[in-house]
Amino acid sequence: MSFAISCYPPNFVYRKASPTSMSTKNNTPAILQIIPELETGGAEQTTIDIGRAIAASGWVSFVASEGGRMVGALEASGTTHVQMSAASKNPVKILLNAFRLADLIKKHKISLIHARSRAPAWSALIAAKLTGIAFVTTYHGAYSQKSWFKGLYNSSMTRSDIVIANSKWTEDLINSRTAGISEKIRVVHRGTDFSAFDTGSVPKSRITKLRNDWSVDENQPVLLNLARLTNWKGQHTLIDALPAVLEEFPDIILVLAGDDQGRSAYRSELESKARSHGIAESVRLPGHCDDPAAACAAASLVVVASTEPEAFGRAAVEAQALEKPVIVTDIGAVGETVLAPPQVEDNQRTGWKTPPGDVRAMTRAILAVLRLDEPVRNTITRRARNHVEANFSLELMCNRTLDIYRALLK
Repeated sequence: MSFAISCYPPNFVYRKASPTSMSTKNNTPAILQIIPELETGGAEQTTIDIGRAIAASGWVSFVASEGGRMVGALEASGTTHVQMSAASKNPVKILLNAFRLADLIKKHKISLIHARSRAPAWSALIAAKLTGIAFVTTYHGAYSQKSWFKGLYNSSMTRSDIVIANSKWTEDLINSRTAGISEKIRVVHRGTDFSAFDTGSVPKSRITKLRNDWSVDENQPVLLNLARLTNWKGQHTLIDALPAVLEEFPDIILVLAGDDQGRSAYRSELESKARSHGIAESVRLPGHCDDPAAACAAASLVVVASTEPEAFGRAAVEAQALEKPVIVTDIGAVGETVLAPPQVEDNQRTGWKTPPGDVRAMTRAILAVLRLDEPVRNTITRRARNHVEANFSLELMCNRTLDIYRALLK
């Protein structure tokens, strides 16, 4: 159900999740998150998870965004969606959004606004100043900063009362760029719902459906990369490594599961590279995957091949939760999510690491994992499950985030 507010243009629409979600009686805290869109991604899923935690705590939850395929899941969590041009980087629209947010804050007695991206953070900052409410930001990515102007644009993320960093690596990055704010940074790792990412919770029917969608036989090994199709996610490294892997494991299928988000030229480049290697029949590009748990469960090995730093690395955590072997490139926050020598002893290993973009090292790592005896592999993957369950749970993320809200609302 949707209804528009007459003083706003058609792109500013409330979507009502439930009658109770609109109530702010009895001084119940109301939290407004703002994110560019709800199409796909870790920041978007975190927004939904926190919205659910807000509602479950008896508070009122709102999210403002341009919408997307995840809006239904958001509304099902007990959150009211407010559709607006939250992704726009146009300064005029950013200012207009600020005034619209301020009106929303006053109308529904919003207690705190939480921005999860840079352009919306500017609107949220202005709205918070206009209304005097608490302001929180979350650094979900590394955010390129190669010029003074880009630094100014990024600074919206550090002008809040509290800055949440999604990893220790991200915290260090923020401190390296902005002096004097270390006391207001809080590290809250991305949380995973381990009841959904559990070997016993993914029915065979879902795995079979995905394998059918991918045109992969039941017994064929799958090398999975679960990431949107963009150059820095390193899909080209895996295609370049695959010919040598096929020499020893001729039945293996490389599945590059991710949305190209309009990058059709990059998708075509990957397909052309596979053809030039003569391995096109061993590569699948199925597009967006809306069942990552089943995808990981269907895989023999999950690889995060990024050539630029991951601020967290959700796919590696989810794969470890499902007790699947994981290879990651040794860059960004993966040192916190995947343990491997020389960071730890070999008997503490939860996965494997390779230098970013190093095709030979990636090939060696893939072959080393595929050659493992089953008892050795199982020991490592069970250790990985214990590691992520202890440090990266959804419950831990939600509790820490709500504790930050409570401290600001005292």
